[in-house]
Amino acid sequence: MRSGLIWATAEDLAKNRGRVLSLYRQILRSLNSPKLPLTFAARLAKKAEVRAMFWVGSDERSLHNIADLIDAAEYSLSFLKKGELPPRYIT
Repeated sequence: MRSGLIWATAEDLAKNRGRVLSLYRQILRSLNSPKLPLTFAARLAKKAEVRAMFWVGSDERSLHNIADLIDAAEYSLSFLKKGELPPRYIT
């Protein structure tokens, strides 16, 4: 089977599945870090935001958009690992 050039094929989606699940789990785990200055309610709210973002992203079929979403998740994870919250908006 040939991989898609613009739109993701089933093969492309299967290739990214493990990476996306790993990022999802790492982000949720990082939100439990005691380094983050969050209350219990704020942690639950952040986890709900992460779930919503990954849920909306799961419908994406454009290869470029999928790559951008993965890059954004890795960028956010880099902040969380340092004990910081990622910036809300990038200027």
